[in-house]
Amino acid sequence: MEENEICLDDLKKDYQKIKEKYDLPDFEKMNQDFFIEKAVDFETDYLIREIRRYVADRISNYLRFVESLLHPSNVPIFIFSVIKTLKPEDTEKLREIYKKLSKTEIELIELDINFDEDKEASFIKNSFELWQEVKKDLSEIVETIKKNWDNKFEGNSKGGYFG
Repeated sequence: MEENEICLDDLKKDYQKIKEKYDLPDFEKMNQDFFIEKAVDFETDYLIREIRRYVADRISNYLRFVESLLHPSNVPIFIFSVIKTLKPEDTEKLREIYKKLSKTEIELIELDINFDEDKEASFIKNSFELWQEVKKDLSEIVETIKKNWDNKFEGNSKGGYFG
């Protein structure tokens, strides 16, 4: 076995301990959504905080993406192209996602300021559940974007600005 595999096995064992203590989602599910296997690269006495950081990265990145769709300021032109493909109900769904992710971002700030293992675990569980909802909603919106992508260019064959 390679050293990396051994470390990953150790990470899985350590995760299993906190999973059982706090009733967290399975390692594989967390890893699929939040890439927690990257924690192998860090030696820490607070694995739960490191895992929360990976969860936070995913949440924060999608919060910024949704924010750029709802409030496009200083964004790449690509974002304007995406916005043109959205239906009003997609925009409303994005607003709801934004509210949920924003609330989670506030919780992150609190956790960064004051470490509390129980709150870290609670955040991980709640964020995992939230992400399952958000992922489903975003997948539907991405399907709309893909479906409408070619249509947004019809009637604008001059190749000029389309933002």
